Amino acid sequence: MLGMLFNDKECKELDYVLRKELDEMLLDLSDQRLDQNIRHAIANRYKTVFRMYARFAPQKELSKYAWGGRTSQIKH
Repeated sequence: MLGMLFNDKECKELDYVLRKELDEMLLDLSDQRLDQNIRHAIANRYKTVFRMYARFAPQKELSKYAWGGRTSQIKH
């Protein structure tokens, strides 16, 4: 467990960075040209970043990024 203290400006910046990262990963996950192993790795990373974002994001914002691990798009 790691604890960190952020001021308001830093919290807004972290929120922005995580949202942009989630957006980028969702775009990558929808790209059928990517190798399945790469898409699987992106999906695992998405889950981690989403959990980080979920710790402080409002429910309304969080629902925009609820990917739900649609593994039907990612064949193993």
